[in-house]
Amino acid sequence: MATPHPMVIDLSHWDPAYDYGAVKADGIVGVIYKATEGGGYTDDTYVQQQHAAKAAGLCWGAYHFADSSDVDAQVRNFMRFACPDPDELFCLDWEDNGGDKMSVEQAREWITQVETQLGRPGECVIYGGNTLKEAGIDNDEFFGSRRLWLCQYGSSPSWPDCWETYWLWQFTDGVYGPSPHSIDGVGPCDINSYEGTPEQLAAEWASGNVEPRPPRPPRPQPTPETVTVLIAAPPDVEVRVRQIALGGVDRRPSRTGEAA
Repeated sequence: MATPHPMVIDLSHWDPAYDYGAVKADGIVGVIYKATEGGGYTDDTYVQQQHAAKAAGLCWGAYHFADSSDVDAQVRNFMRFACPDPDELFCLDWEDNGGDKMSVEQAREWITQVETQLGRPGECVIYGGNTLKEAGIDNDEFFGSRRLWLCQYGSSPSWPDCWETYWLWQFTDGVYGPSPHSIDGVGPCDINSYEGTPEQLAAEWASGNVEPRPPRPPRPQPTPETVTVLIAAPPDVEVRVRQIALGGVDRRPSRTGEAA
C-alpha cells in the first residue's frame, strides 16, 4: 500500500486554478498544465495560468496530449505554443485515446524531436497508465531512462519493468483514488504524489537532476616573491630565520638575529 504525498497538480481549461496563492499554501510545489493536443489544438487558458502560477512561486510545466496524427505537426504545435523555458518541465501525455492513440514509435519520435529542439536530452517526462503497461516497452531503455509520471487511481501502483520506480504518481482525478481529492484554490482535480521533500522536487523539477553545488574557489596562494613572517619575541631573545625554497633547497644564506 502506497501513501500519497500530494505535491503536484495537473490542470487544463476544464479546471483552471482561481487562486494560486491558496494552491501553494495547501502544500503544492508544482503545476503541470495542458498546452497542446495533436497537431493543432492549443489551450487558451495556458498563458494566463502560467503567469499566475509562476508569480505565486510555483514550479511550472507543460504537457502535450498525444494522438496518432503526424508527429512533425504535433512537435511544431507544442514548440510554437509552449516552447518551455529551461526552468519548466515538459511532458508527453501518452494515454488511451480511443482509436487515435499515439504509437510507440511516434512517442519515441516526438520525445526525441522536442528534446533535441530544446537542447534538453533525456529530460522529457512520460505520463501514462494502461497505455504504457500495454505498449510492450518493459525492456526499452529509451523510455526507462526518462522520468515516469504514472497514472493509477489505487493504493498499489504498478508500472512497466523498464522503470525502477515512478517519479510522480497521479493517484486521483478528483473523484476516484486515494484522498485527498481537492486542493485549495482549485477544488477537485488531478493530484500527484512525490516521495521526496518539497526542496528536492523544486531542485530537480525541470531537468530531473539536482544540480551539485559549485566547488568552493581555492584559497589564494602567496606569490613566491613576497612572504611576510611576523615573530613576537622579547628584545633579548635571538631569532634565527632561514628561507628554504620549495624542494628543500636554500635560496639564500642563513641569517642570524633578524627579527621582524
